[in-house]
Amino acid sequence: MLLNRGMGMLDKELEGTMVSTGKEKKGSAAKKTGKRVPVRKSVTVQAPAPGKARAVKPNRRSEETITSILQATEEVVLRSGADRISILDVCKLAGVSRGTFYRYFSSQEDLLDTFSRHKRDNFHQVLMNTIGTVEEPEARLNALISFIDDYLEQSRARRLLVVAPDYALGFFRRIFHDSILRFQDTLDIVFDDWDAKLGVKLDRELICEMIIRYVLSEVLVPENTGRRLLPARVKRLVASLTMGSTSRTRR
Repeated sequence: MLLNRGMGMLDKELEGTMVSTGKEKKGSAAKKTGKRVPVRKSVTVQAPAPGKARAVKPNRRSEETITSILQATEEVVLRSGADRISILDVCKLAGVSRGTFYRYFSSQEDLLDTFSRHKRDNFHQVLMNTIGTVEEPEARLNALISFIDDYLEQSRARRLLVVAPDYALGFFRRIFHDSILRFQDTLDIVFDDWDAKLGVKLDRELICEMIIRYVLSEVLVPENTGRRLLPARVKRLVASLTMGSTSRTRR
């Protein structure tokens, strides 16, 4: 019995020694370094707010997904119009889930805004790729006229104007001034050549604006007899504008 009591007391003493030793070590470590031991806090990761697309790091797969969604958007818009566009229809046609869609676009408005910028940038990129490599001024002008002719032949702008007139007109207004600048850059060597030959500084902005207005007029009021005379008409338009610029300058 005394033995049992003695063993119990010994256990308690050992237990107290272990606890005090642990505290001493902890305190001695703090005294040793002279620094407070940092306490870890739990970090809560907040989900993105509803209605906002998450920022997705661009990669090839993401770009392909976005391209598929934008291509599907064009088909849906041309089929039913921009006012009645269905995100579900876009997802089905693009072969993506709604969750994937909302990784890249926050809403229908965001989708249509991105689609507009995509069409504008694509138009200007194709323009530069097609014409920017042509070094001879006259050949570049002819390349521009051919580009315009092909655009009017293959473009879905007329269909867009029928099914979504407000959206189409807004799109044309949106790209108008930017297109003037892009055309000026594309035709820089043509204008330099004309300035040198005529001995005057032509109004490049006016000439490009009139060319673009001509293209838009063909979209709004297409030529019933076809566009076989389009190249000749554009050249006549340019010639008239250059002659007009020359007359105004010389006066």
